[in-house]
Amino acid sequence: MTNTLRRSASLIAFAAALVASSAGLAPAWAAAKTDHAGTVRKLVGSPAFKKAAQKLDADFDRTIADVITLTEIPAPPFKEEARAKAYLEMLKAHGLSDVTMDAEGNVMGVRPGTATKGKGPFVVIAAHLDTVFPEGTDVKVRREGTKLMAPGIGDDTRSLATLLAYVRAMDAAGIKTRSDILFVGNVGEEGPGDLRGVRYLFNKSAYKGRITAFFSMDGSDPSRIVDAGTGSKRYHVTFKGPGGHSYGAFGTVNPMTAMAKSVVDLYAVETPKDPKTTYSASVTGGGTSVNSIPHEVFMEFDMRSESAEELAKLDKTLIGILDSAVATENAARSTRFGKISYDPRVIGERPAGKTPAEQAIVGLTAAAVTAFGFKPEHGASSTDSNIPMSLGIPAVTIGSGGKAGRAHALDEWIDIEKGESLKGMQVGLAALLAVAGVD
Repeated sequence: MTNTLRRSASLIAFAAALVASSAGLAPAWAAAKTDHAGTVRKLVGSPAFKKAAQKLDADFDRTIADVITLTEIPAPPFKEEARAKAYLEMLKAHGLSDVTMDAEGNVMGVRPGTATKGKGPFVVIAAHLDTVFPEGTDVKVRREGTKLMAPGIGDDTRSLATLLAYVRAMDAAGIKTRSDILFVGNVGEEGPGDLRGVRYLFNKSAYKGRITAFFSMDGSDPSRIVDAGTGSKRYHVTFKGPGGHSYGAFGTVNPMTAMAKSVVDLYAVETPKDPKTTYSASVTGGGTSVNSIPHEVFMEFDMRSESAEELAKLDKTLIGILDSAVATENAARSTRFGKISYDPRVIGERPAGKTPAEQAIVGLTAAAVTAFGFKPEHGASSTDSNIPMSLGIPAVTIGSGGKAGRAHALDEWIDIEKGESLKGMQVGLAALLAVAGVD
């Protein structure tokens, strides 16, 4: 065969392959997407799941008692130890294996799967131990009808109790998962905690590199699926200068002026609406007296974005604004006693991330939401899931079930009306079991 004929034969074969592909003869990997809805329907319709749901019902009063017990153990930021120790004992009482508290203060226990028998990899479901409320806050639970009220009761104490209810339900129903499940009560989710508990879990703990899927249970709404992590960066910026008498040293550089210009210039910055990117000048203070040019003042800044790239861009913009504001003040007034300077100290940094829609954990969780009559509401937020998302590990944040309100307020509440609460609790259980796999 000549070279020309060989080339012609190759082209004919290539064209035939294209025709075969377009006629539906594509390879197996090009088949339709996994039927997540069918998987979840089969799961929730199974006798085992129905038995688990019956256990959630029978144990509902116990679950509420756990909510009250844990809520009334104060867990201020960085002082979660008392609640952590109580939760550790609860995990032990539920028969989990390898129950431990790690060096950061997280407590956890394993429910072994049939495939790996407690050796990993692990599907994690976690709820955070800490609240936003300072030491000394009254955390006594009050009841009005079907509402329970106390600081931190919904964010996130109800979730801690729900995780325990899941263990009891799975055991009562004899449910065996293929994957190992790691149940976690983690520290440091709120504010200044900066996700330190889950950050440690993924980067330094004995489970580093052994987690393949992650659920954070945070808040109550069973229809909410957080599959995008809003990143943030926060600064405490100190502006310093020589100071002086407000009358006698008039005309001397003033750090307050540089700080004020920084705020004004930042608020002239336009950020994208999609991906949503925001900033805030949030807390300020300093100065010596009303008749003194301050020698030191401070401002705290918060920046957030659903995009790591946009957050980095805004961060660079803020530093440029600070540089310019200080230089402008040093050029505008006398520096004979000294110049203005600034010190930007990072006080919080949470990575942005996203779990793509094609990941099984997203599809199966949405199918679980739908299976119980809710409409899935996908969204972005700053939660413990930010850490695994930023590492490329599939993660979502889900609700514990039922209604709640006034999070981060002293009159925070949850509604424990049984019917709606149980329906919501089953969403998370179905999602967890679907991802872990049931034998």
